[in-house]
Amino acid sequence: MRPRTKLYIPRVIKRWLPTTLFGRSLLIIVLPVALMQIAVTWAFFDAHWQTVTARLSEGLAGDIAWAVRSYEDDPSPAAVDKLAKRAEESMSLSIAFQKGKKLPTGRRPSLFAALDRSLQKALEERLDSPFWFDTTRYTAYIDIRVQVKDGVLQIYALRDRAYATQGHIFILWMVVATMLLTAIAILFIRNQVRAIERLAEAADAFGRGEDNDFKPHGAREVRQAAQAFLAMKARIVRHIEQRTALLASVSHDLRTPLTRLKLEMALAEPSEQLEAMKGDLAEMEHMIDEYLAFARGEGGEAAQMVNLSELVEGVVADAERAGALVETAITRDLEARLRPLAFRRALANLIDNGVAHAQRVRVTALPRAGGGVEIAVDDDGPGIPEDRYEEAFKPFSRLDESRNQNEKGVGLGLAIARDMARGLGGDLVLSRSAMGGLRATIRLPG
Repeated sequence: MRPRTKLYIPRVIKRWLPTTLFGRSLLIIVLPVALMQIAVTWAFFDAHWQTVTARLSEGLAGDIAWAVRSYEDDPSPAAVDKLAKRAEESMSLSIAFQKGKKLPTGRRPSLFAALDRSLQKALEERLDSPFWFDTTRYTAYIDIRVQVKDGVLQIYALRDRAYATQGHIFILWMVVATMLLTAIAILFIRNQVRAIERLAEAADAFGRGEDNDFKPHGAREVRQAAQAFLAMKARIVRHIEQRTALLASVSHDLRTPLTRLKLEMALAEPSEQLEAMKGDLAEMEHMIDEYLAFARGEGGEAAQMVNLSELVEGVVADAERAGALVETAITRDLEARLRPLAFRRALANLIDNGVAHAQRVRVTALPRAGGGVEIAVDDDGPGIPEDRYEEAFKPFSRLDESRNQNEKGVGLGLAIARDMARGLGGDLVLSRSAMGGLRATIRLPG
């Protein structure tokens, strides 16, 4: 097999290239059309317009040279009148003699400097006397002045005698054609890209646990990708339902003997062994609850806008009623779109982890600079090494000498909390706390 050759694009060019599929598709279509139009226009100017203009300018310059020589041969008023009449009738030139005048010293810039250069070159080749001309003052005429003895010979010539005036129409047609092709390309590309955007929106909504009415449409390849996504979605949903049903069944089957054991212990004589057994039962019940919570994920709970400040205060109050001491720094009237029960469970897990491994725990809730909200749980405990942060998020992970190693935990608390945050379009990250321990930060979009 021949190795594939990678197209090398300089970094400077990549920086200016569009990043979206719409922009790149439009560039693929519009850029060649624009380059072709520019090449055709350039060829037209070089091979036709400038050539024709040069020939016209040479012809006009020859007529003006004839008029100047005729005046120099006989500068009398009668001869000038006869010259002006003959030039008007046969050459469409308006000639007037301005006695004692001098040539203007300045010239206004022209929009088509190349055409002025053609006329300048033609007049320089045909005239020996100083001259001056202006192509901007009048729309249909060119003002040409030649310095002669005792004054200035002023000549007005029709513009189309010096320039190929139809060239502007060609340029206009080229611009209109380019704009029309670009508009058609934008319309068709936008329709194709929209189908991909809807597929991405459906995938993102499914990742957040939302169900939207998505139907494949667009090009055949896009429809195939959409159908593959729907099939994958159905398989994932079926797998989750089976896993949830399995763990729910196991949880129900285990709760029955646990309940009998709790009843028998309640009727037994108090002793140290009995209290230890009650602790083991409580741990088993907590483990079953965590397994079931992890299996269910966010369940069927719908996301909604809630008062985040009140929700966080409620979770902290529940922790304090259980005997924890938690400091708070909560901004008032924060709002966020989330699943209240899943969020309460995730934040309670983070607080419980902090309380189990530290003396001080602080919960802060504040708006983020770039939008959204941020809830952080800090503590002064031993923390987790930075190189093991991601490992701590793995389900059933119990790090040695770490925060996940406790009597009640099974290594699912951080996994459940991160799933909750990412399901809402946010994230849960770990970092070093200013208090010396661990900081767990839930970031949620606004």
